[in-house]
Amino acid sequence: MNDMTSIKTTPKDWETDQEVRWCPGCGDYAILKAVQRTMPEIGARPENTVFVSGIGCSSRFPYYMETYGFHTIHGRAPAVATGVKLANPDLDVWIITGDGDALSIGGNHTMHLLRRNLNCQVLLFNNEIYGLTKGQYSPTSRVGTRSPSTPLGSVDTPANPCAFALGSGARFVARGIDIHKNLGAMLKAAYQHQGAAFCEIFQNCIVYNDDVFAPFAAKPNAATSQLWVDHGKPLVFAGGTKGLAFDTDALALKVVDIVDGDVSGIMVHDQTNRSLAHMLVDMRFGEFPMALGVIYDDPAPTFDSAVITQNVQASAGKKPDLQKLLSQGQTWQVDKQPRVE
Repeated sequence: MNDMTSIKTTPKDWETDQEVRWCPGCGDYAILKAVQRTMPEIGARPENTVFVSGIGCSSRFPYYMETYGFHTIHGRAPAVATGVKLANPDLDVWIITGDGDALSIGGNHTMHLLRRNLNCQVLLFNNEIYGLTKGQYSPTSRVGTRSPSTPLGSVDTPANPCAFALGSGARFVARGIDIHKNLGAMLKAAYQHQGAAFCEIFQNCIVYNDDVFAPFAAKPNAATSQLWVDHGKPLVFAGGTKGLAFDTDALALKVVDIVDGDVSGIMVHDQTNRSLAHMLVDMRFGEFPMALGVIYDDPAPTFDSAVITQNVQASAGKKPDLQKLLSQGQTWQVDKQPRVE
């Protein structure tokens, strides 16, 4: 038998003939291009890849990827993705969702997908607003956000997607920015992780929530307000002039100055440390920088592998017999004799 030849793809092979229809300047364009560039680099194959989405601007994504795809219903993408993965475990399954889709009506489904640890990638586009339905506030909108549904300003405490993921039992949690060059590396790490890989991507909604992330995403602010974590490396930012240390009295992180490059007192990032991951995603921006990159990565057995193993064990030594299955338990036989009135 001849060995199968690996077919190399290019970003163009992952583009469909569909017109990409997002608002001009939307951050979704940058994420789409990042995903299409990443697919050839990770060796993925279009015929073995499925994109599943719910409802929202981000959920148009499957139309623009030359793969299999499901544009499902509001908040239910994790349920459909679970069915796809269990039906064909060899498929690469990607879930595309938004902050409203995943954390509002879909919060229950998102939680259980992460808790079960289905082997898939979850890309949550967070623009802190409902874009498709014209700018209402979402679960991640900040206090004071004025919108058609909160004309006086939101009084809700916003949800923290990464904290939600960790609290749900996720074994991989990462953060990125739609237009940042590091987004591809984050996507690769998510793909390499065995289990549910949760990636929050800050995505600018140019129409209804423009520049809400500018305090840390805009280039002039990036150096002093972004902390890109790297496993085994000190947690430093601001060009290496500041870092994170552990306050043993408060049992919390604190920002300290780095003098003459001495990082001996700076914490080293350990992506397998769940407690550190919780502290990093809970840092209050302004007082602290925004933690970005692979924050937590500690694989565990996956839901789909457990289901497959269980099914194999349950069927060992048995032969399929549909008639026996239908005949078991209580049965009734219909009298073939005609009724006589």
